[in-house]
Amino acid sequence: MSGPNIRLRLRVSPGASGSRVVGRHGDAWKVRIAAPPENGKANDALVDLLAETLGVPRSSIEIVAGHTSRDKTVMVRGVGEADVEARLAAFDGAAA
Repeated sequence: MSGPNIRLRLRVSPGASGSRVVGRHGDAWKVRIAAPPENGKANDALVDLLAETLGVPRSSIEIVAGHTSRDKTVMVRGVGEADVEARLAAFDGAAA
C-alpha cells in the first residue's frame, strides 16, 4: 500500500475484558486488549484491532518497538497522521 506512513505510540493493557481504544495516555494512545500477553497473542490482537479501527489491511500495521512491553511503537502504512488521529478518536472508549 502506498501513501503516507505514521509511527504511532501506544500504551497497551493486555488481558482486559474487551479490546478497545480507551483514549489518550500522554502523547500516546491507550489501548486495552482482551488477549493475554503470552506467545504474541496480545500483539496479534493489537494489530487486528488497529487494522479494523483504522480501516487498513493487517499487513499495513507493524509493531516496530516494544514487542514485549506495554509501551509500543507501531508503523501504520498508507494512512496520514490526521486520519489516524481522527479514526482513533472516533473509537475512543467504544467497544470493538
